[in-house]
Amino acid sequence: MLECRTGSSAPRGRKDLVMSKQRKFSTEFKRQVVEEYLSGVSTAAQLCRRHSISSGLLYHWRKQYIKNSFEADSAKEAALEERIGQLEQALGKAHLENEFLKKALHQSFNQSRKKGSSLPTTETLSKPSRGGANS
Repeated sequence: MLECRTGSSAPRGRKDLVMSKQRKFSTEFKRQVVEEYLSGVSTAAQLCRRHSISSGLLYHWRKQYIKNSFEADSAKEAALEERIGQLEQALGKAHLENEFLKKALHQSFNQSRKKGSSLPTTETLSKPSRGGANS
């Protein structure tokens, strides 16, 4: 049995009383519905009633299926997933480099503090001000 996922649990009925969210159908679901229609197992009216879709939507999906748009969508999706994997890998590498540099800087700072740094500290640079222009 084919199933679609909807984002709304609102009761069906008058649209002016309840506004429902737009449903998103997966490519696989669309393909299965169209193939069932084209095989002659179910009529367009039966499929539309069973899945609560309009006949116009079913015919739109059929046109996409005939043009092989579903395959193009899944190819695009696969390419995007591959790109996401590459970006996640690059992000992980950058994170590791960042952590390495933080540790190196921290160790360098601690060593210079122990040896007596040539950098001035705030204590030797300024005296507490008592206010006034000439103090």
